[in-house]
This record gives sequence, structure tokens and C-alpha cells, in this order.
Amino acid sequence: MSERKYFGTDGVRSVAGESPLTAAWVMGLGAAAGEVLMRQNPRSSVVIGKDTRQSGDMLEAALAAGLTSRGVSVIHLGVLPTPAVSYLTRHLGADAGVVISASHNPYEDNGIKFFGADGQKLSDSTEHEIEAAIDDVPNFAPVTGVAMGSVTNYAEAERLYVNYLRSHAPDLTGLKIALDCANGAAFRVAPKVYQSAGADVFAVYTNPDGRNINRNCGSTHLEHLQQIVREGSYDLGVAFDGDADRALFVDSRGNVVHGDHMLLLNARARGEEAVVATIMTNMALEVKLKDAGIPLERTAVGDRYVHERLHHKGLQLGGEQSGHMLFLDISPTGDGVLTSLLTLSSMLKLGTTLDALHDELVMFPQTLVNVRVKDKKAIAADQSVQQAVTEAEGKLAGKGRINLRPSGTENLIRVMVEGQDEAEIHAIAAQVAKVVEERGANG
Repeated sequence: MSERKYFGTDGVRSVAGESPLTAAWVMGLGAAAGEVLMRQNPRSSVVIGKDTRQSGDMLEAALAAGLTSRGVSVIHLGVLPTPAVSYLTRHLGADAGVVISASHNPYEDNGIKFFGADGQKLSDSTEHEIEAAIDDVPNFAPVTGVAMGSVTNYAEAERLYVNYLRSHAPDLTGLKIALDCANGAAFRVAPKVYQSAGADVFAVYTNPDGRNINRNCGSTHLEHLQQIVREGSYDLGVAFDGDADRALFVDSRGNVVHGDHMLLLNARARGEEAVVATIMTNMALEVKLKDAGIPLERTAVGDRYVHERLHHKGLQLGGEQSGHMLFLDISPTGDGVLTSLLTLSSMLKLGTTLDALHDELVMFPQTLVNVRVKDKKAIAADQSVQQAVTEAEGKLAGKGRINLRPSGTENLIRVMVEGQDEAEIHAIAAQVAKVVEERGANG
């Protein structure tokens, strides 16, 4: 297939109002998507959800105009987490779902992400079809009269999603929990679910104004939640990002409990045969899982790669340190509120606490050295560099690891070394970096 012009790994992203996310272009995108969907099913319907960004209304209206211009029935879900759109696409039998969100990015950014009828990311082939159709929109035959699509607002969307989450919630009676909803898509849903599960809930960042999503709050800014939990004597805190497809915890002392901790806890409680994580996952997790007889498989950085490996291997549990977790036996996409509920269910099942989990999984020290080079691909494959990596692995003797990879955006080689002895990993990283520099640095 040809290289994509507009769609990235997570849909179309840009500053809202700038190319390509202008109202005119998004209307054309809607028309192109509508044309492709109507070829597949002449009675197509599409559900649309969004987060709390100011630009969401504009993009939603433009997209709906384009879709209905080709005869597609549009169902507005309102402000809901990204995984809610995935769930409701399946639940309502829609042909596709669309989320208008830029996740944990600043409010000025926005994005458009499509789901297929199965609630998973739209297939590559369909995305290519839509891209190919965008330039041909002016040549589409007119759609008029009864053939034109219509728009409805689905008032039950939030209730259905909340009920779905409740069905996976453990009994949280007796737990005092602080929630950081990031002024984002989970600002109503998360407190409702936690309160209905019996928790004593204190929710913050639940007053979105279109411009404060992710601003010094949410899963990328945990400082305030940590302070709240410590000073308010809470049992734990949970933070979501803007579109609520990820979640992070803090324990009762305010320590961060991230994706590596969550993978260990859930793998044990669920009796997983193997777990999938990325090359950034700390080796401490790998060691602990090995002690429990659970292999860890690593992928490139990105939840799409974790998803691909899980699907290919027939596994269920995977995730990243960011708190983007996948429980494929329950949901086809990452769901922050669901992840938090399932993790707490595992905690209660094993009779432990997040404090104990944090203290048990002591992260190995890690160092990262960036070396600027002329040709990052050539240096990464250089025989002398590879020999230096092999020698480093010998020194670590299975008690650490080294990862050498080219930067995705700059002419850099990243040398990451992880191990139990901090002085040793810094020395090893310096030795390998010196070889990389000698073989191809710009200086």
C-alpha cells in the first residue's frame, strides 16, 4: 500500500483550525468516509463521540455534514471517553465510530480517529480507501431527498457505558479514593462508576471549560493528585488522561503506581500465560514475572504494537508504563476507567494494596545516552557497535539489559542500559556510546 497522506497511527492529528483540521477539510473527510461506507452498506450509520476540547463542536459538525451528505445516518454520543465510542459502536451495531480527541495533548490540538464495526481501529485498507476518496469529493454524484443522511442525539449513550463499566467494577466499599478526571472525557463517567461501586470518592478536575483539558492535571501531571492523597489520608488515587483511554494510580503515600506495576498485579491475579509490554518496560517487571512463571514479550514503543502482538499470539494482557493497558478478553481497545476497575479488582482478589505492590516492584536503575550521528540506520547496524552491545550484554550477565535504537525523529542513536548496579550501568552506557560516537558522530 502507498504511504498515508493524512492518517497517522492514531488517526488525523493537528492543531484544530489549521490544515488539515479545518472545517472545510473535515467536511470533505466526512464525505469521503461516507462514500466508502455507503459502498459497503447502503444503510450505513456512524456514531460520533468527543472529548471536552473547545474545537470539538466545530469538527463534529463538519464531520457530520460530510457524512450525511453521502447518505450516512449520524448518531451523536456527546462527550464520552474514547473507549466508550468503541463500546457503543459495537453495542449499537454501527458501521463505524469516530472519536474527536487528541488524548493527552494540549487543548489547541485535536484529532479524528475511526473505529470499525468491531470497535477496533479502522482497517488499513479502509483508511486508504478514505484517503483516496478525499481528493475526489467534488466529483461525487449528488445525494438528495430521502437518500440524504440524518443526525440524531443518543441520550442514553452515557448511561449505557456507565452500566457496562459497573458490570466490571469490584465492591469498593470502605475505600477512600481520589479521582483526577483531567477536565476531560471521563469527568462525569468516572465519579459515577466509582460512587456506584461503593467508594468514598473525592473527584477533582471535573469542570471542563474547553480549554483546561490536561492542563496541569490528569495522568501526565500527577503532582496535585499525589498531594491530595497524602494530605487527605486517601487509600489511593486514580488519574485519567483527556480521552480516558489510560489510567495511572498513586498509593496512599503518594507514590506513582504505573503500567509496569499494573501488569504485574493483573498478570498474577488473572493467571496469564504471558504478558506483552514494550522495550521501555523496566526489567524489574520481567524478573518478577519470570519468578511467577509468566514470560514477558517486548514490542516497539506504542500501544498499536502491543495490540498486534497480543492478537498474533492469542494473548490477553499487555500495556505500557503510561497506563495504556489492554485486556483483550474484555475490550478491544484501551480503556482507562475499565483498567482502573480491573486493577483494583485484582488488588482485592489478591488481598494486597497498591502500597505493597509499589514496594515490591523496585525499578532497576536506568540510564539513557543520546549520541548524534550522520546516518543512524547505518550506525545501528555497524559491526563494531553490535560487538560493543554484545560485550555489554555479557557484563550484565542476565541481570540487566541494553537497548540501542535510532531515534524516530532525529539523527540520534539512543543507548539505554538498565541493571541492578547504578554505577555499572552508567559505565557500560558510556562505553557503548563512545563506540557509537567513534563510528559515526557529528560531534
